[in-house]
Amino acid sequence: FKMDTTPESYLDLFPLDAIVYLTPDSENVLEDIDPDKVYVLGGLVDESIHKQLTLRRAREQCLRTARLPIREYMVKAPNARNYHSETLAINQVFDVLCTYYETRSWPAALRAGVSSGKGYVLPETAEQ
Repeated sequence: FKMDTTPESYLDLFPLDAIVYLTPDSENVLEDIDPDKVYVLGGLVDESIHKQLTLRRAREQCLRTARLPIREYMVKAPNARNYHSETLAINQVFDVLCTYYETRSWPAALRAGVSSGKGYVLPETAEQ
């Protein structure tokens, strides 16, 4: 993938109404990728999860938010730790978005990016 980097903020580079800040805490489900929108992967490179931090940041900046449709297409898998998390690493979100853009299939995209360690699986996997 070709990437440009800049020290400038996305807030200075794109109109606010074109930005969609992806955060697992959003109430809005990402249903499709709009090529006219700019998607910000609300990443925190940290071992701990700061609940609502990315959502608060997006709201402070008056940005539209969305979350990946994990709950809509996946089920909680039984596991010894009873651990279930919709918080993904930046590379996992990127993999999900790229796969969805190529396949237009959320199940295929989520299979590609959501590891079983997150405690979610596709329904057909749970039945096995």
